Formats: sequence, C-alpha cells, structure tokens
Amino acid sequence: MCDRTAWRICRDNGWWSVFGRKKSRGKGTLPGEPVHDDLVQRDFAATAPNKLWLSDITEHWISEGKLYLCAVKDVFSNRIVGYAIGSRMKLLLAVRALNNAVTRRGNVAGCVFHTDRGSQFRSRKLRRALDQYDMVGSMGRVGAAGDNAAMESFFSLLQKNVLNHRTWATRDEFRLAIVTWIERTYHRRRRQLRLGRLTSVEYEAIMNEQVALAA
Repeated sequence: MCDRTAWRICRDNGWWSVFGRKKSRGKGTLPGEPVHDDLVQRDFAATAPNKLWLSDITEHWISEGKLYLCAVKDVFSNRIVGYAIGSRMKLLLAVRALNNAVTRRGNVAGCVFHTDRGSQFRSRKLRRALDQYDMVGSMGRVGAAGDNAAMESFFSLLQKNVLNHRTWATRDEFRLAIVTWIERTYHRRRRQLRLGRLTSVEYEAIMNEQVALAA
C-alpha cells in the first residue's frame, strides 16, 4: 500500500510507529556511561592549589527565560577559578569554563577535574581540552549527589544570596549579579570555617606566602 493509506489506517486506529514518536528529553533522561573513573571518592580535600577542581552546571529561571552557569571550583581554597554563563546549555559551556579557569591559574598539569556524568562533561571537546592541559578527568556515580556535594554547596549559596534575593528581569542583569557576587562577596568577603575563618583570597595568599618562605 502507499504511505498515505498506511498513515490513515494508523491514525484511525490510534497506532504509532516505534520509530516515529520522539523520545522525551529532560530531567528523566538517564546519564550516559562515564568516560572517567571516580578518582575522588567523596574525599574533597587538596594540599595545594590546582590539585583538585570540581565543576557542575546549574540553571536559573528569570523573567526573560533560563540562564545557565558552569563553574569550576578549586577544592584547596574553595575559590571559583573559572566560570561561563549562557542562555543555552551547550556543550561548549563547560569547555569555556575550563578554559577560563586554566587562563586564570596557569600551570594545571596533573590537576583532577571532577564532575558528574552530564553530556557536557562527557563530550569529546572537553576531553580534548583536558588532554591539552595535561589534566585528569574524574566522574561520580549515577544518582549519588554526595559525589559532587562540595560543588552543590556553592550553588546553594548562589541560590540563596542572588536568585532568591530579588526578582531579575533580564539575563544581562542577572549575569552581572552573579559575577559581582562571586568576585566581590564569595571570594573576598565570605569567611569560611574550613579555611580558618579566612576568605578564599586571603587563604591562598597566606598559604602561597608560607610556601615561598619555606622554599
């Protein structure tokens, strides 16, 4: 029979081709297979800068639509060493955040880059970037939020101190608020108990000075 006849019969009987209907996409989609082993095992500690970085992506709804933030955190000082902000969650968002972090920190050879199993972090472009910088990839397990809990704690602070603080009308306005909060408040004003009640910037400055004196 011709295609039109087959389509009419299927329509009248409520039949659907298993190839014709699109699969649902979104939060219900299972994560893909890991491309790296879990080298962290929830041990979020580092003895020096650029030894262990964490990264993840968060999304926020504002009046104008969604805004995505991919951040990279150095476990040593809890400093956000790189980030990228965009209106779409593209694969390059994670690559941009990684490139920005490397530009800020310099030599990062041997640094472990730990993430979840999101497609952005499993992409070939990100793996090529890790190889280019001589970094080592690491991935947590499926459905184990604790495997990247240290990164989630930063996003929770961002939610409480920026997104929930007021209503944001435009992406540009919200983007500026995120950058200001990270660079001015989180890095230079927020004192952390784990760092001896120092800020991230103060902690790195003191530890780097001690290393220089010891040398």
